[in-house]
Amino acid sequence: MSEPERIKVAVIGAAGRMGSTVCQAVIDAPDTELVGRFDVGDDLQDLAGADVVVEFSVPDASLANVLHCVGQGVHVVVGTTGWSPDKLEVLRSAVAAHGSVGVLIAPNFAIGAILMMRFAQQAARFYESAEVIELHHPNKFDAPSGTAARTADLIGAAREAVALGPVPDATTHDPQGARGGRVHDIPVHSVRLRGLVAHQEVLFGGEGEMLTIRHDSFERTSFMPGVLAGVRQVAKHPGVTVGLEHYLGLD
Repeated sequence: MSEPERIKVAVIGAAGRMGSTVCQAVIDAPDTELVGRFDVGDDLQDLAGADVVVEFSVPDASLANVLHCVGQGVHVVVGTTGWSPDKLEVLRSAVAAHGSVGVLIAPNFAIGAILMMRFAQQAARFYESAEVIELHHPNKFDAPSGTAARTADLIGAAREAVALGPVPDATTHDPQGARGGRVHDIPVHSVRLRGLVAHQEVLFGGEGEMLTIRHDSFERTSFMPGVLAGVRQVAKHPGVTVGLEHYLGLD
C-alpha cells in the first residue's frame, strides 16, 4: 500500500529565528515536505507549489504576503503579529473571494500559552483586578506581543459579559507611562530583556488574594507542535480563523 501524500509546505520568513525553526520542524515531520523557503526580496510567484504556507515575517509585510498566498489559492498559517481589525477585514474580504482557502492567524502556537489564555478568560469574571505582563527578547519588533493583546482582549470581553466595571486604579499622574498600555481596558506591560524567549504572566487580584497564571517558552521548538497542527488542519477550516484554540477543540 502506498504511503499517504505529504503536505507540501513553504515558509515565508525562512531566514528568521522562527522561520528557520519551522523549516526544520517541517523537514523532520513524517507527513510534511518543505518545498520552498522565502525571505525579504524574494519573488513569491507560485510559492513553489505549496499546499500550505507558514508565514513568519514582520507586521509591515505580513498582509501583502498572506494576500499573495490567498490569491494563489494556497492555505496560510500566520505567526506574524500586528493584525489590526482593519487588516483582518481586508484579509476576510480577500478570502471570501476564494471560498476554499483557509487562513489561520495565531498569536501564539505554544500549547501551554493557548491554555494560559483560556484559563485567564475563565478566571477573568471572578476578579476585580487584572493585569498582563509579557516578557520577550529585545529583538522583537512589536509591543505588546500578539499573545498579550489577545489575552487582554479575552479578559476584557469576559469581564464585560458579567458587567464588571473598569479595573480599579487611582493613578492620575503617570507622565512616563509606567502603568503600561491598555488593551480592552486591561493594563498590559511589555519587558524586553536579553536572554528571554517568550514569557507571560496574567495577574488577577481580589480581596485578600492573587492568582497568577504564567507560561514560559524557553526554546522556539515549543511552538512547533502548534505550527504543525495548524499546517495539518488549516485546509479543513475555510475562511479566516484567529487563534489556534479553534483547531484544538477549546472553543
